[in-house]
Amino acid sequence: MTIKVLTLVESKNNIMRNVSLELLTAARRIAEEGEVIAVTIDKNVDNYIEELGNYGADKVYRAINDKLDSYDLESYSQALCQIIKQVEPDAVLMPHTAIGKDLAPRIASIFDWGLISDVIDVQKIENEIVFTRPIYAGKAFEKRKVTKGVPFATVRPNNINAELMGSIAEKIDFRVELQAFRTILKDVIRKTSEGIDLTEAKIVVSGGRGVKSSDGFKLLQGLADVLGGAVGASRGACDAEYCDYSLQIGQTGKVVTPDLYIACGISGAIQHLAGMSSSKVILAINKDPEAPIFEIADYGIVGDLFEVIPLLVEELKQLQYTKA
Repeated sequence: MTIKVLTLVESKNNIMRNVSLELLTAARRIAEEGEVIAVTIDKNVDNYIEELGNYGADKVYRAINDKLDSYDLESYSQALCQIIKQVEPDAVLMPHTAIGKDLAPRIASIFDWGLISDVIDVQKIENEIVFTRPIYAGKAFEKRKVTKGVPFATVRPNNINAELMGSIAEKIDFRVELQAFRTILKDVIRKTSEGIDLTEAKIVVSGGRGVKSSDGFKLLQGLADVLGGAVGASRGACDAEYCDYSLQIGQTGKVVTPDLYIACGISGAIQHLAGMSSSKVILAINKDPEAPIFEIADYGIVGDLFEVIPLLVEELKQLQYTKA
């Protein structure tokens, strides 16, 4: 029996997000010698269709309709449901991003499927698909499998290493019919942001109340720029209006799993740890040696961040200059 696995390709500002490739790797684990089908609504898919094939996609369905422009729940869910009905997949994977978390429950309810959200690993064990997800704010992990219906899950970015497969993807343009909407999207107002996407960044420099001001976050941005990373924040820093809530990491913010997480002036409240404790390496900078963040940190620097960070930036620049 040939297994078909469908994945959603997500793009931002016409650039494919890396989680799309991670989903293909997870899908290939499930499908094995079966079929991996990627679905996109991006008009610019030709720019990266070769990459999708290289990472395991056998077919790439592009939904076509003049009304499919900016994301909205109704049009995207209608388009995806039509493709799902056409493909009849044996499993569906979506990214656990803002769009994925919005779309997945709607589609699951339409097809009457169960949904396993925020998955960090996907394995096929004795012909059963096993999903691993964190619980209790990352303090424990559970393994789940679907015993009835189509396995459907959202996968947390930056947890599955995308693997090259070296295949070629067939592109299929699929025209979708959109029914009347209950809501109409008039305009999209985006907050301008530059740099690396926070949830996919390999290095995150994050600040808390200890940063003291919005100017303090400029210091963090300087460190992030040198490292090629992104800037995040604790809820305390956001509440104090040092930065925008779009940078918030924690139980009520974004969840990140970078290779390196640098916590600057963050005490380490449990709500914040829920969003970053799965980072591969954690470096804490805090002048309070009793700060809870040091309990989970791999490395710690006890000192004033306004003195430590400029020294780090200077040293990193010297290292880069030496290597160049």
